[in-house]
Amino acid sequence: MSKAFPTVGVIGAGQLARMSIAPATSLGVNLLLLAADSNDSAAQIAKHVVGDYTDLQTVRQFAAQCDVITFEHELIPLSIIKTLETDGVVVRPSSAAFEFSQDKAAMRQKLQAFPSPKFQIVTAIDQVSNFPVIAKAISGGYDGRGVWKINSAKELGDLLHKMPKLLIEELIEFDYEIAVMVARSPHGQATTWAPTQTVQKDGICVMTISPAPLLSAALSEKAQKLALDIAAEVAVVGVMAVEMFVKGDNLFINELAMRPHNSGHWTIEGSHISQFEQHLRAVLDLPLGDPAMTAPIAVMGNVLGGSKTDMYRPYLHLMARTPALHFHQYKKDVRPGRKIGHVTLLGKDLVELTHEVQHAVDYMSGEIDE
Repeated sequence: MSKAFPTVGVIGAGQLARMSIAPATSLGVNLLLLAADSNDSAAQIAKHVVGDYTDLQTVRQFAAQCDVITFEHELIPLSIIKTLETDGVVVRPSSAAFEFSQDKAAMRQKLQAFPSPKFQIVTAIDQVSNFPVIAKAISGGYDGRGVWKINSAKELGDLLHKMPKLLIEELIEFDYEIAVMVARSPHGQATTWAPTQTVQKDGICVMTISPAPLLSAALSEKAQKLALDIAAEVAVVGVMAVEMFVKGDNLFINELAMRPHNSGHWTIEGSHISQFEQHLRAVLDLPLGDPAMTAPIAVMGNVLGGSKTDMYRPYLHLMARTPALHFHQYKKDVRPGRKIGHVTLLGKDLVELTHEVQHAVDYMSGEIDE
């Protein structure tokens, strides 16, 4: 890497890349994005190349302009990542780690020593005898897509007709879900933020509360250690989200995401180091920042597309009502159910914080008008 400020190449130009621009600018680090379209969230305001991330030659030409390559989604073919590494390109996380965020079956097999739901990979109905179970597409699912609750052999048969191989997991009747964001650098320095409770609706995260309010101190420490141990086990470089189910005093690993993640957006205002700056530091092998919280509680709410398309006018009401609210607009076309922004509020009164954040997201999406 040259003595000048490095160029970090990001595959993808959505809101995660957009939120990486401010810390990159502060650090003087150059970002170059591989965007599908110049209207992509981050491409609107950052230097980018428009191209197809599934085309090897396009990605090779893009990588040649960068000192290190990282990702804001898991969709790039693993074969392309491996070819870049063969070419001598620095890719972080590496293909060896990245596979576990793309291939759910490989992830389950890799993490068998960690507390997880019982699982099997099936190709035929008669391989499953007890229902209900959770069926997952082995690759390609996110935000609730590619996950099904299967109640009978007939439902399983219908699904196997569409996809010949499935990951089948036992159904965990969990109390709530958490995510632990962890960061790890090439030489093994690692940090973790406070565990976050994630609130889901129709498979989409609608709110996060940090630290997870129902989690005991002992279980919080256990969850963070699990996340750090998994980061070391898969040798991730960068930021990773470890999603877990909580049932009583037991934790079950759900999924991994090897990139900045929706459950870490609160860190922009709620931590001394945001997940986005920490990811940049990690992939550049810089010393990692302090993940301690800046307030007792941080609540983040996702703004989902609804009946309103004007996202600027709501500021008049919401800024007057809740001056401490932090707004993040992704500048994406408004479509029903699509994540188009988020708001964050810090403080010490959980009831007040969740009420104000819920009011803000409902007002911005058009569900309420006062």
